[in-house]
Amino acid sequence: MVPTELNCPPTITSRSFKLDSTRGVLPPAISQLLDRAFGVPMAVVNGQSGQLLHVPPNQPARDWLSRAELCRQVADRGTAEIVEEEDPLVVLAMPILELPGGEIPVAVATLVTRPVAANESLDAASAILGMSSEAALDWVRSQPVWPVEMIQRVTELTMERLAVHRRVEALDRETRSLSANLSSTYEEISLLYRLTQNLKLSAGDEALGEIALEGLEEVVPAEGLALVLLPVVDKDEAVSQPARSEEVLLTRGDCPIDARQLDDLIARLKLHARSRPFVANPPVTQDPSWPLPQARQLIVVPLAEGDNLFGWLAAVNHRRGGEFGTVEANLMNSVATILGIQSGNIELYRQQSEMFAGVVRAMVSAIDAKDPYTRGHSDRVAQASLCLARELGCDQDALNSIYLSGLLHDIGKIGIDDNVLRKPGRLSEQEYEHIKSHVTVGHWILKDLKKMDEVLPVVLYHHEAWAGGGYPRDLQGESIPVTARIVAVADAFDAMSSDRPYRKGLPDEKIDAIFHDGAGKQWDPAVVDVFFRIRDTLREISHHARNAAEGKSTVDSRC
Repeated sequence: MVPTELNCPPTITSRSFKLDSTRGVLPPAISQLLDRAFGVPMAVVNGQSGQLLHVPPNQPARDWLSRAELCRQVADRGTAEIVEEEDPLVVLAMPILELPGGEIPVAVATLVTRPVAANESLDAASAILGMSSEAALDWVRSQPVWPVEMIQRVTELTMERLAVHRRVEALDRETRSLSANLSSTYEEISLLYRLTQNLKLSAGDEALGEIALEGLEEVVPAEGLALVLLPVVDKDEAVSQPARSEEVLLTRGDCPIDARQLDDLIARLKLHARSRPFVANPPVTQDPSWPLPQARQLIVVPLAEGDNLFGWLAAVNHRRGGEFGTVEANLMNSVATILGIQSGNIELYRQQSEMFAGVVRAMVSAIDAKDPYTRGHSDRVAQASLCLARELGCDQDALNSIYLSGLLHDIGKIGIDDNVLRKPGRLSEQEYEHIKSHVTVGHWILKDLKKMDEVLPVVLYHHEAWAGGGYPRDLQGESIPVTARIVAVADAFDAMSSDRPYRKGLPDEKIDAIFHDGAGKQWDPAVVDVFFRIRDTLREISHHARNAAEGKSTVDSRC
């Protein structure tokens, strides 16, 4: 029988080239390729061990043990060879694609190279087949005829086809690897971008840490993630700005270690702010001296800015039982760097705010020192202004600005002559003009300081009058900044209710009457309306503030 033209099947990948170890047969894709090429089923031999894996039906059950070494040599050389030849038979052995793990199956076929007469003796050839001469003759006459030249040509084409498959498989592996790397890289870049988009001082490092852990959970193959944020101030340290005074632990997934255990490990390893990522895998974590047996794989990186340490980021136990490597460690380090910079910026801003608050307190103390009769006035005006502004519906930024404005509204009195400021009697016209200059002096003192843009209008205009006639610009109505109108009412309320060198504080009824009469004239009527709505609260705050200024025990009262 003359073989038909070789018709190769579609491209095959090594994912279809796995030997069925339970049945010892080639996968259908390979069997189809070989069957179409040679027209006969082939036996399969393990190219490493020489073990016979499969003998197809109607094939001779020859002595394979004696041919095992020949098949191993074919597998090692990686070329198709005729390993036995006895007219009219040849035994062809072909190594198939190398499978994952290095296994190379060898396909073996006994082919008939010429037609055989019915009375021909096949004594020599029957030894190859392992059967009697009569049985060998019957079997040979039932097989297709393959001239040697055709065997060589088809074998070359088949091996070329398998080589193409090997190249396709290599490209397929590279494509899948590249795709996985691109996907992983995209996820990593997305995480880093998301973190940088949330680098806002108004968003604390704990909030950014939660975002980081959420993103890392999607990218790093860890069962658990932990973020430890260290305290930035002592528990008993007096601060004017919110600051973390205790260690905070944030976790994601199944994290088998707590903050204390992580702290102990870091101390044992002597890690510090400038330490490189610490990575531990077996056999390190299997050593009896390893302090965290529940952590089979571990990455620990510092959250730092320069030498300033703010915490630690950790990934615990590989999700697939593998090992953590440089890819995961570098990503964790990048995330920790961003978190460290954010924590550093927040702490720097807090320290600057503390310093700014200290400067403001020093200025207020300087004002109080000028006139013992008005000690505490600035603080009371700030608190009253805050209550009025909150009742008017101002937002948080405006409330912060108004409170600071209340504290500093009289800062210009530092430049007023003490004799005039403390004069018990009526002021002369010249002395009054000198007193009035405190608004412009205050504006001059603060005008070059950052963060004072919202305070300056209050310092300069809190003595303007709603209907005109105030100073220093004789502004009217809505042309007076609303913050100045609010502080003007708070300032007048505290001034009228306080003792002065030339009089005692006015009674509540008198103060109410003055405000009723001055609404729409001296003060913004809308602000005066709010004053009457919260009048009792303002008086309670004023009372407690005076007691506090005099060192008397009191319960803090705020609007």
